[in-house]
Amino acid sequence: MSSTTQHTPATTERIDPWSHLDEAGTGLNVNDFLTTMLSQLMTALRSSVTEPYATQFDLTVPEWRILALLAHGQPMSFAELVKQSTSDKALVSRTLRLLEDRGLVTLESEGTTPRKRLSCKISDAGAALHAQVIPLARRGQASVIRLLTPEERQGLYAGLRKLHGICTGSGKD
Repeated sequence: MSSTTQHTPATTERIDPWSHLDEAGTGLNVNDFLTTMLSQLMTALRSSVTEPYATQFDLTVPEWRILALLAHGQPMSFAELVKQSTSDKALVSRTLRLLEDRGLVTLESEGTTPRKRLSCKISDAGAALHAQVIPLARRGQASVIRLLTPEERQGLYAGLRKLHGICTGSGKD
C-alpha cells in the first residue's frame, strides 16, 4: 500500500491498531501484540531466509547462531553465549556439544568448583565454515531488509534498537 494513500480514521485503526493506542491497549487483539508479531516474523524469517543457507552447510539454525556468535575469535563464557543467543541454557548446551563433536568449537572448563565456568571458542574448522556461510547469510538478510524503503529501514532499525534498550535497561539506543 502506498504511503501517500489517505485513510479515514476507521480504516487506519483497522489497518494500524497502534496509531491511536491508549494506555490500556483498548482494541488490541493478540495478533496486534508486538510480541506476537515479532515471534511470527522470526518464525517466517527463520524458515525463508536462515534455514536454506544453514541446511546447505549441514547446520541447524541454533548451530549457525552459536557459530556466528563465536566467530569473532574471542572465547566467550557459556553464560554470555546463552545471553547473546537469546536461547535457553539447555538448547545452547546441546548445540555446543553437537558443534564440539563436529570439531567446530572447543569447550574448556575453567576452575575446579562444581559451578566452574565453561569457556567456548570457535575452532579453525568452525572459522573456515563460518567464512563460507557468512556471505550467504549477509546476502539473505540484505534481500529481506532491502524490501523496505530506506525510510522504513531507518524507522524499523531505530525503533527496534530503542525498544531493546528500554526493555534491557541499557538506554534508548
